[in-house]
Amino acid sequence: MSTPASERITPSPALRRPIRGLLPGLALVAVAVGVALAVNRLVPAVSALLIGIVLGIMLRNLVPLSTVFDAGLAFAAKKLLRVGVVLLGLQLVVGDVLGLGFGVVLLVIAIVVGGIAATMLIGKLMGISFTQRLLIACGFSICGAAAVAAVDGVVEPDDDEEVVTAIALVVLFGTLMIPLVPLAAGALGLTAHSAGLWAGGSIHEVAQVVAAGGIIGGGALGVAVVVKLARVLMLAPVMAVVSAVRRRQSAGSGGKRPPIMPLFVVGFIAMVALRSFGIVPAPIVDAASVVQNALLAAAMFALGAGVKIRSLVTVGPGPFALAACSTLVVSGIALAGVMLVA
Repeated sequence: MSTPASERITPSPALRRPIRGLLPGLALVAVAVGVALAVNRLVPAVSALLIGIVLGIMLRNLVPLSTVFDAGLAFAAKKLLRVGVVLLGLQLVVGDVLGLGFGVVLLVIAIVVGGIAATMLIGKLMGISFTQRLLIACGFSICGAAAVAAVDGVVEPDDDEEVVTAIALVVLFGTLMIPLVPLAAGALGLTAHSAGLWAGGSIHEVAQVVAAGGIIGGGALGVAVVVKLARVLMLAPVMAVVSAVRRRQSAGSGGKRPPIMPLFVVGFIAMVALRSFGIVPAPIVDAASVVQNALLAAAMFALGAGVKIRSLVTVGPGPFALAACSTLVVSGIALAGVMLVA
């Protein structure tokens, strides 16, 4: 029996208005993601996340952008970003990480912890803000743009330009590492296995690691990717620590306290568990990888669309110098560890 029209549940006007407000911005994001994925398909070495953020910055600075897009862009920069980080967990299998051996697992922990600690200390000596150096530290030590995005979701900085600066630096320095690591590995006489360990332990983005591992050859790609994913796995404990620090700071200042464990980090851990126990079928994992890439590209585009180049230029040399130091520290720890465990 059909429900009378008078009794049907329909969204209230108050609910429909916010949804309608999101549509223009989300439509713009969808177009940008389509372009980013198409370019990435043609040139796999160029990350869709990089393309997304470049498109966003270009759009903001070359075209007068109406405020009608603002709500959808803000939604993509925050909400879609967190869903993308959650789905990233489906790409990780704890057994693969443990299969690297105890020595390599300890090396990964040393890279992440040492890289973050050193970057935070150097950044403090340079006079760089706490948030900026935390974004750079986690992005360079863990997993590039996804880690920057995760930190953004926990600390929620007032200035989105700090987030975009950190992502731009990840892209710049990680891209430079693609040819430099294979060349340096050859000069040092490293085997393909050792060079793969070094690439996975030192390069910032997963896509960049894949590119470098392919250049090295000789089986380096497989080990490089697994080491890199082991660093990605460190995202959850690091975000838990960051959240705990923020709660303590908020308690002292009387501000709003963030949750003990952000919900998207809980989701990330849950996805890792589901994948590690073999609960998720392979076709779903493959589909989730595509969706995750698209969501993070959407978030990068939205973040880029919030940045004016004129403001970015005024950042100064400090973050660039810190990024260079962080790259040297992370790659140095990784190389020292490879020499010990390989």
